[in-house]
Amino acid sequence: MEKQRGFECVQAFAAAGIHLPQRKTAASAGYDIEAAEDAVIAPGRVTLVPTGLKAYMQPGEVLLLTIRSSLAAKHQLMLANSVGVIDADYYDNPGNEGHIMVAITNLGAAAYTLKKGDRIAQGMFVRYETVDGDTAGSGAERKGGFGSTGRK
Repeated sequence: MEKQRGFECVQAFAAAGIHLPQRKTAASAGYDIEAAEDAVIAPGRVTLVPTGLKAYMQPGEVLLLTIRSSLAAKHQLMLANSVGVIDADYYDNPGNEGHIMVAITNLGAAAYTLKKGDRIAQGMFVRYETVDGDTAGSGAERKGGFGSTGRK
């Protein structure tokens, strides 16, 4: 059976006991994503929190990341870019194997410590459309990791 979409551990975290994301209820849209290691989120700072995960999906799909609502409401944490976008060609890229990092900002007054295994984000696989005449599919393949598209 051909793989359609899902999550795998990156090699650097293969022996770290990473849990693959799961939906918690039948009506949940998002897959809960955990921190792969402890991280301190300092006030007013952006911290990249490793997940130890990579995601594979079909062309025409994207994985969207959002902060868990409890972290936002109770601890004033948010994603630095509001919504994370993981493109299909990010998977297994030579720059970082497609390791998903969650960029978290602390809007609170005190540092907040995330522990390994804390659920920090939700990931949702979504189909998208392109415009007539789009030529992105005829360009070069992704070479880098985090933040690499559009780099000159």
